[in-house]
Order: sequence, then structure tokens, then C-alpha cells
Amino acid sequence: MSDPIEPIIERSFLTRITANSYYLFVALVILIYYISTNGSHPRHGVLYYTDGCRLMNGPKLACCNFLTKPSEIREYAMDYGFQGVDWTLVPEDIPSSDSEEMRLIRTMWSLRPLEIRYHLYFVKNEIGKEHSKQAENNGSVFFRACRTLSRLGARSVTIHVGLDDVQSLREISWQDTLSNTKRLVDFARSFGLRVCLENLPWGWTSRPDLFEKILRKSSCWGTLDIGHAQASQAVISGAYEIADFALPHSERILNAHVYHEETSDGHLAPNCVSDIEDRLQLLMSLPLCDWWVLELREHKALTKTLGIVREFLTNQDIQIAI
Repeated sequence: MSDPIEPIIERSFLTRITANSYYLFVALVILIYYISTNGSHPRHGVLYYTDGCRLMNGPKLACCNFLTKPSEIREYAMDYGFQGVDWTLVPEDIPSSDSEEMRLIRTMWSLRPLEIRYHLYFVKNEIGKEHSKQAENNGSVFFRACRTLSRLGARSVTIHVGLDDVQSLREISWQDTLSNTKRLVDFARSFGLRVCLENLPWGWTSRPDLFEKILRKSSCWGTLDIGHAQASQAVISGAYEIADFALPHSERILNAHVYHEETSDGHLAPNCVSDIEDRLQLLMSLPLCDWWVLELREHKALTKTLGIVREFLTNQDIQIAI
């Protein structure tokens, strides 16, 4: 059977069409991809009580792109019953030409029928850089990324503020962060893409009050990382509770990153349900948070966490429909 996107990259075909026709054809490919992943996937996470009555949509359990080859990620996700992949991109992954864009489309196509959402890990690129030239250069990669992801049929993308630890906070402006994030949110919205801000264990987004303020003033959506929240000084000190990251804007949290906590050794898996039970109960209370990413990049820890999350759902008399 021939590859359905092979005609897109044939040189003779590309030379015969205009740029507008090219992107129209890309849009058609993306539409087919979207239908194949969202319209016919038998494992989408619709929750049911164990007596069979429908409860709500979600959560869909997703893994990261933690393996080298997309085919390996797809095989692992399908074998273990994940509904999707939360695909992390670094600046070097953002296409700078039509051919690079088509390679990325081909990669995402190869993961069907899994649903894909996106996570921008732009350590050296801050959207709130104070100096105008730096802001222009750093901001452009975010805007290019959103434009590319819209062509992939993406519905949401997660970003960070202050990702490069405390050092970056000395170099970025609070006001520029708000205004540039608002511009990015408005730009992405024009493509039907929702920009989500993730809370970190340090910096402005490690404080629930500032996290809430950025979401509110920029009209951004949210990704709640329960491990980062657990490790934040605001929670450790007792000044705030983990729920404070979500409850002021519970309807704006679309995604969650699920693991126990972040340490100098990385993300740690929970040892039992009780380690994360309260935080999973919080996620269940968020009306639009239907995407739970088990954010561990080691096979054993990821599989262990998957079992614990499924045990939690079973204990709630809920099961994910397959």
C-alpha cells in the first residue's frame, strides 16, 4: 500500500504548485491525520463507573517521547495502553524550511492513531527577555513553533517562563513576560491553538499567586505539574497548598504532568497510590483537565507510575474505556 503523504514530497509535484496550494494540501493531510487520531481511535479516555454509566471525558493517559525512534514510542504506548504522546520539542526541532516541516509531519503521522499534544522545552529562549533585540529573537521561535504546530493539527502546546532556573529571572521582565505571552496566546488562538503555561519548582510560576496572575493577565491556559508543585518552596513552607495552583482558575487547566516529585536526580515515581492520591483527586476535580502525562523518561519508573495511576482510577470505581 502506498504512503498517503508520499505525493507531498515528490519534487515534480512541488514544482508544479504555488505556495498557497502547497499549504492547502498540507492542511488536507493534517485533516486526514486529525480524523485518524481523534475520530477513530478506540482507546480514547472516556471514563465510566464500573456499572457502565458514563461519567465524563478523560483523563487520557499519555507518555513522553522518551525513546529515540518514533516507532519505538508508538509501540510502547500502544502496548501499555496509553492514549497519546506528549511530544517535547526543542528549538532545533522547529522547521525552517518546507522539507523540514514535511519530515516533522511524517514523524507525527507515523504515531497514529495516538493523540499528540506538544511541550516546548526552550531552555535558552525566554519570551520575556528585557532587551528588545533579544525579545524579538527569542519570541520568534515561539511564534514559529505555534505556526508549525497549527499545521500539524495541534490543539494545545505547553510553554514555560523562567525555565533556565533562577539565572533567567534576572534577565527577563515581568511586564514583557505578560505582554509577550499575551501576544503569543492571541496569535496561537487565531490558528485554533491553546497556549498553556506550566508551573515550575522555581521562579515566578512556583508561586501560586504569580502563576495565577500570569494566566489571568495573559489569557493563557494552564498545565499543572503536580511534581513541580510538590517541590516548590511555596508549598514546602506551608504558605500555599498544591490546590492553590489550580483552584483560582480550575476551568483553565487543560493538562497535567503526573509523577511524585522533582529532585536533583530528576522526576521520581510514586511508590504507592497514597504518594499522589490527593493530587490525583485534585486533577479529577478540574473540569477540562483530560490529559495526564506520566512525565517519566525511564521505562521502569514510567511503567510503575502507570500501574499506580490505574490503581487510583480503579479505587475510584472508574475505568478508562478501551
